Amino acid sequence: MRDSDTDDAVSAALLPWYDRHARALPWRVGPEALADGERPDPYRVWLSEIMLQQTTVAAVKEYFHRFTARWPTVTALAAAQDAEVMAEWAGLGYYARARNLLKCARAVAADHGGIFPDTEDGLRTLPGIGPYTAAAVAAIAFDRPAGVMDGNVERVLARLFAVQTPLPAAKPELKALAERLTPGMRPGCYAQAVMDLGATVCTPRSPACGICPLITLCRARALGIAADLPRKTPKQAKPTRLGIVYLARRADGAVLLETRPDRGLLGGMLGWPGTDWAETAPQDNPPVPARWHDAGVEVRHTFTHFHLRLRVLLAEVTLDATPDRGAFHPRATFRPASLPTVMRKAWDVAAGAWREH
Repeated sequence: MRDSDTDDAVSAALLPWYDRHARALPWRVGPEALADGERPDPYRVWLSEIMLQQTTVAAVKEYFHRFTARWPTVTALAAAQDAEVMAEWAGLGYYARARNLLKCARAVAADHGGIFPDTEDGLRTLPGIGPYTAAAVAAIAFDRPAGVMDGNVERVLARLFAVQTPLPAAKPELKALAERLTPGMRPGCYAQAVMDLGATVCTPRSPACGICPLITLCRARALGIAADLPRKTPKQAKPTRLGIVYLARRADGAVLLETRPDRGLLGGMLGWPGTDWAETAPQDNPPVPARWHDAGVEVRHTFTHFHLRLRVLLAEVTLDATPDRGAFHPRATFRPASLPTVMRKAWDVAAGAWREH
């Protein structure tokens, strides 16, 4: 049931706080600029929201600047080559986002004349846009009253209403609260205000309750349990998978790379040929006949659902070497920065070993 006095008090306290303390972000149109009539660019809002999924603001900023400098509009991004986009995305992780980014840009360009739909329902029809992203773009770009829900919002609402149901089971309750609290006036600013409050004041550890604009309304604060919320269901231990990567260097310095299958982890990304990743020791399967030797350093990397340990095998091959998968890339045009993080770790191992020889 809606408590209109309490609910209205939340936005009444939060919006003036946002007007004074809004974070300056490269994709954001701040309160003063909005008041002067500037409108958010839906492309920049959408791009930032995709990049920010499971990634920090600090990590995203540089990527956002590079993407928007190279592809300043959604139609420019739609026309980009897959390999170029995947290379620019390298290191940001969760590579399915990059594939969906291109699919969505091309759908907007081809089916909507380069203009994003301006409602949650319309945005949900686009590839790679789920409930959260649709709500965020609708609210921030088009000022629609949408209940935006990210980790910061979940934390603020769980504390504000002392929701003690653990996450993820609490998500429907928190989503309903987000929708209930969203005001009709300035819903885009309100959505960003809740996110900013969670990012800067209502932080996961040691929340700064003394400077919070919602301190008098916060039930968890009154109960002395703010720092304990939101509760979370304990995660199961991650399994460990094993694999081998093969780094071959040709006599002219070219290196052997392959494009990974579109589906699965690191889909569509350049990487070193290798074995499958499994919980049992992999069978050796080199991509080209050579004298392979172990680099002696194991690459370790953690994905969302498992830990990965990779043996790194190295080989020097002749100019006429013919691999059964992948292709040799000239060293002059090979950019290690275009590799996903785990593959770049293997390159660092190989480069160090080759320098020693």
